[in-house]
Amino acid sequence: MATEIIIASDTHGRSEYLSQLEQAYPHADLFIHCGDLEDDASYFNRWIFVRGNNDFDFNLDDYKILTIEGMRTYIFHSQRMPYYNREKALVKLALENDCQIVLFGHTHMAMAEKIHGIWLINPGSMTFPRDGNSPCYARMVIEDANHVQVELIHQEQWPFESPQQKKKNRYWF
Repeated sequence: MATEIIIASDTHGRSEYLSQLEQAYPHADLFIHCGDLEDDASYFNRWIFVRGNNDFDFNLDDYKILTIEGMRTYIFHSQRMPYYNREKALVKLALENDCQIVLFGHTHMAMAEKIHGIWLINPGSMTFPRDGNSPCYARMVIEDANHVQVELIHQEQWPFESPQQKKKNRYWF
């Protein structure tokens, strides 16, 4: 049996995206936010949150470790990781915690790579991407350790309209 996970990060107060993701993926098994929600996490009881560097007022954990389909998954914001050699440091963190997947945010740059047997997944930012691409979130499906699928879903493929798209689609006469 497979587990479908929707992953977001760095929404920076644009919490309507979380509700839109829930509506777009009603059968998803998990919703994970990798920090910088900048809202009250208690409003979103389907989501698992960790604290980002801009989540000052909320009682969130700095990291979480979940086991999903037998795979240990380390979830955190990553603001304390080095800028240079970040991937190497993330792989080391995963190995030190016996994890096969690391979900992280903070950089606002989407990535999904398997490095030295460790999945490193950053869903980017749904509000302020910094990599020259459009806003993004991630969808991951895990069947088992040998069957992990990750897709980065950029704004052009979102199954809902963002507030920015709605503004562009208005017609003025």
